[in-house]
Amino acid sequence: MDSYRPSRRAFLGGSLAVLGGGAYLFGRSDGSTDGPTSVGSSGGNSSDGISPTFHSSEQTSGLGVDLQGKPLMGSPDAPIDLYYWTDFQCPFCARFERETLPEIVRKQVEPGNVRVVFIWLPYFGEDSMTAAVAAACVWRRVRDDSPGTYWDWQTAVFEEQGEKNSGWASEESLLEIARSVSGVDADALETCLQNRRDELEAEIDADVEQASSYDVTATPTFGIFDRESKTWGKLVGAQPYARFEEAIRRVDDAEGE
Repeated sequence: MDSYRPSRRAFLGGSLAVLGGGAYLFGRSDGSTDGPTSVGSSGGNSSDGISPTFHSSEQTSGLGVDLQGKPLMGSPDAPIDLYYWTDFQCPFCARFERETLPEIVRKQVEPGNVRVVFIWLPYFGEDSMTAAVAAACVWRRVRDDSPGTYWDWQTAVFEEQGEKNSGWASEESLLEIARSVSGVDADALETCLQNRRDELEAEIDADVEQASSYDVTATPTFGIFDRESKTWGKLVGAQPYARFEEAIRRVDDAEGE
C-alpha cells in the first residue's frame, strides 16, 4: 500500500513505501521493477516545446544533499523538491524524460510548485560515469551565464541513447553531441574531461554512496520532499504523470497532519 510519512528519518531508514515501475536495479543487467546563485532561462532546443528555468545553489538541502554542482530546475522558492537520481544509459530514465518529465515541468515546475534536483547515479560502467562527468562539466560551464543550456545538453544526450556500453556514451561520442548543442563548448568539455575527471568522479561517487544510505537502489528513483514540513514520499521507475501528481498531493496533505 502506498504511504507517506512526515519523517526524514523514516526515509533514510528505507521505511517509506516505494511505488514500482520501469526501473533498473543496481547490480542488475536488465530492468524490471514495475539561496540560489544564478537563475536563467533555457536555450532554443528544449524538449517538447518547454523552456524551464535553471539555477544553482551553494546550500545543503533539507535531505542533506550538497546542491553545489547539481543542476536545479524551477523556482528556488518552490515548496516541493523532487530529487531525481538518473543514469544517462538507463532506458527507463530516457522514457521518463520523454513521456513524463515534460508534463511535470508544465504542470508543477513552471507554476512554481516543484523544484527538480538532478543527481547523476552512474552504475552501468565506465561510459555511465563518463556521461555523468561530462554532465557535471557542462553544468559548471553554463550555470552562471546560461544555466538553461544544461536542459538542451541533457535532452540531446538522452535523444542519442543507444545500447548500454556500446560506445554511444564514450568521451568521443559525447564530444560529438556537445558540438550539436548550441551554447555548449565542446573544447571546454574536452579539457574538463581530461583535467577534472578524478575530482568530479569523487563527487559523483560520494553521491552514489549517499544514495545508498537513502535506500535508492534503482534508476530512475524520485524523492518528493516538502521543504517546510520535511514530509517525504518516494517513487521508483518511469511512472506516468498521475503517480507524481498523487505523490505530491499526499506530501502536501501530510503537512497538516
